[in-house]
Amino acid sequence: MFSKLVHRRSLGALYLNLRASLSSAGPAATESTVEEALSSDYVFERESKYGAHNYHPLPVALDRGKGVYVWDVEGRRYFDFLSAYSAVNQGHCHPKIINALKSQAEKLTLTSRAFYNDVLGEYEEYVTKLFNYNKVLPMNTGVEGGETACKLARKWAYTVKGVPKYKAQIIFAAGNFWGRTMSAISSSTDPSSYEGFGPFMPGFKIIPYNDLPALERALQDPNVAAFMVEPIQGEAGVIVPDDGYLTGVRQLCSAHNVLFIADEVQTGLGRTGKMLAVDHENVRPDIVVLGKALSGGVYPVSAVLCDDDVMLTIKPGEHGSTYGGNPLACRVAMASLEVIEEEKLAENARMMGEFLRAELMKTPSDIVTDVRGKGLLNAIVINQTKDCDAWKVCLRLRDNGLLAKPTHGDIIRLAPPLTIKEDEIQECVEIIHKTLLSF
Repeated sequence: MFSKLVHRRSLGALYLNLRASLSSAGPAATESTVEEALSSDYVFERESKYGAHNYHPLPVALDRGKGVYVWDVEGRRYFDFLSAYSAVNQGHCHPKIINALKSQAEKLTLTSRAFYNDVLGEYEEYVTKLFNYNKVLPMNTGVEGGETACKLARKWAYTVKGVPKYKAQIIFAAGNFWGRTMSAISSSTDPSSYEGFGPFMPGFKIIPYNDLPALERALQDPNVAAFMVEPIQGEAGVIVPDDGYLTGVRQLCSAHNVLFIADEVQTGLGRTGKMLAVDHENVRPDIVVLGKALSGGVYPVSAVLCDDDVMLTIKPGEHGSTYGGNPLACRVAMASLEVIEEEKLAENARMMGEFLRAELMKTPSDIVTDVRGKGLLNAIVINQTKDCDAWKVCLRLRDNGLLAKPTHGDIIRLAPPLTIKEDEIQECVEIIHKTLLSF
């Protein structure tokens, strides 16, 4: 490992000399050698020069991942405590998922929904039986899943509930995050998401999160079609609602003939210690939105699950996607779900999460003011000072071999792949303690 690290660092240091000395050797030779000589700084500068500046990444340039680890272009290894925002619950490059991808990619990747393919029905049967819903509508990204749920709710409101044409309302909780499309930002309370992008989608109403009386007041409007909510708010800083909140949501939505939409894109598929986060209270939403780990992080796959009375309100031609339900995505999704079940990743997330939070509670309270989470979706709140803030902590965590990212300034999300073991958690806790105490 040491010799490899020295070798790659040397390559990175020689990068500029290589470009100059090989400029006369022809384009192919130059490109090949420069590719071998990538340095982190070169990766950062190239993205800054040619890419949109709509992200502010932690300065680390990754080129390989396996299980709970990732490596940068110089060969340094890190624990991944973000898991691509819970997209790689199964760990990086899980062999079963990769094999499913390779096998199907060599056979058939895309037909569009203009034709049947031999994998979509198999996937639809598998996923609907697994989650106990009549139907699934396959899409690509999590935000497309959210958009699909909103369209289903509106169509149901007009054709089943009897809401007057174009008067349907959808309620969202403050602090929600389900993407950055025009619809998603129209429901946002975060200025960094919506500022400068109006006018916004009509028919959306926002109420406080974890506030059943506020929901009950909002449901007095007979034109409400649905309430869409994250069982735990991830991007808001891992905000865990009170026990009984989801049960209350289910009861109120049922009483007022309103659809309960659970946005499980980040909280679902084992992340919180259950297959779905709503399972902690044994509630059944009318619509469930899945994404991220539905593909184990190797391909964009999302899904919307509901029963016939909602799903069949949408007719041919009224919604779809060229890539939605393609055979490659379906094969990958089945393998990803099988890994979660076969390796009991939800149960591991529950046990490892309890262990992680117990260890994090030992951190001095003058540095960490709060530890919260469920399963392996966790966060710490940093007591920010002139010399210590969440960004600086994440930079120093990186230097010590662990990657995490701040959210909302003073909060650091800690969400490793669900394959992580107790000895690895212990090693990571030592890194976190060491880092925090260095401030």
